[in-house]
Amino acid sequence: MNKTDISNVHRTNKIYWDENGNDFLAAIVLPAYGCNTLTETELNLFGDVAGKKLLDIGCGNGESLKYHGNNKANELWGIDISKNQLEKAAQCLSASGYAAKLICGAMEDECGLPLDYFDYIYSIYGIGWTTDLQGTFNRVASYLKKDGLFIFSWSHHIHMCVALEEGKAIFKNSYFNETWSERNLDGKEILLCSRKISTYVNALAKAGFVIEQLIEQTNDETLQLTGELSDWTKKSQMVPLTAIFKARKL
Repeated sequence: MNKTDISNVHRTNKIYWDENGNDFLAAIVLPAYGCNTLTETELNLFGDVAGKKLLDIGCGNGESLKYHGNNKANELWGIDISKNQLEKAAQCLSASGYAAKLICGAMEDECGLPLDYFDYIYSIYGIGWTTDLQGTFNRVASYLKKDGLFIFSWSHHIHMCVALEEGKAIFKNSYFNETWSERNLDGKEILLCSRKISTYVNALAKAGFVIEQLIEQTNDETLQLTGELSDWTKKSQMVPLTAIFKARKL
């Protein structure tokens, strides 16, 4: 992707987050990892964060940072491409009595974050917005201490390939297609690139991570639902909507 294309992606997506934000998306702030997925309460991927330093990539309105503040994290940091989102995050955290270092910038760019510093770096439905996955993972690795954890969730690529028709999951797009495309989210245009699970796995390995867990399953409550269900719920009973990665820096 050339500089012009990257600039267009950043501009388009920044407009969306400046104007909309994730105040209404409770499914993508901790303890949730995504719609109909297992939660942090069930998975315990972070463990005890008391006294630890954490960085949230794509921190949005700050609710996930507040979650860790409530669990006695020592330092809260966040980065987001949207200044408006960061203002919401600052208000959210201040109202709860927490201070955070919030940085406005793209995750794939050099933003002045300290090296070999963080115990945890995480992203709840943020990583997939990057225009440079390998570069982003390389930066994450540089910010983490040795043995530090990188935890993130994003829309599962198989979910983006499958549509529900007459109660059946039908492939509408190739799983191998990783091109950028325009999409509509709440009536607004965004630009995203779907990536195969193997793309994430290989990029993590190249950046010096070992994957400890990959979670794809829909939560049991959703799987057990019967009767008149929404297409979204039916689909989540057939294919994963979200992939959750837990990786450790070697």
